[in-house]
Amino acid sequence: MTQPSTKPYLIRAIYDWCTDAGFTPYVAVAVDESVRVPLEFVRNGEIVLNVSALATNRLKIDNDAIAFQARFGGVPRDVYVPIARVVAIYARENGQGMAFEVPRSLPADAEGPVSAEPRPQQSAPRERASLVPVATPASDGGAPDSGPSEPTPPRPGDRPKLTRVK
Repeated sequence: MTQPSTKPYLIRAIYDWCTDAGFTPYVAVAVDESVRVPLEFVRNGEIVLNVSALATNRLKIDNDAIAFQARFGGVPRDVYVPIARVVAIYARENGQGMAFEVPRSLPADAEGPVSAEPRPQQSAPRERASLVPVATPASDGGAPDSGPSEPTPPRPGDRPKLTRVK
């Protein structure tokens, strides 16, 4: 018998920590055909969603997926994210959280519903409170990182840089 993945348990734990501490939990998602999100808000194959209680309706984080309803541009939309497609969960205010490895591609029948719509990559308008634009930090061209250091808080509008801890 195979062991269940620890990933959904860790996601729920970080979500609970964020809400208990008064932080806003954000989830970064690698979008593919198994993910159901508003495509107009996907950038570079990724979307960042605010999953706080104030931004979502009927939020359910189970062992297979995160599902909820949220307003995008004032229009209520159903969101479905297979746990396997979650890249990270973190607090908006300080960037603390956890990042995960995501497989490059999943079989179409592996998880969740599949939309028949094409999935174009488009720029996202900055209208929705539950959506954070994804930005890549600019390279400063400095010396390579010499080891762990105190993380700097993210700039407004940027996704914090997450480092993998082994």
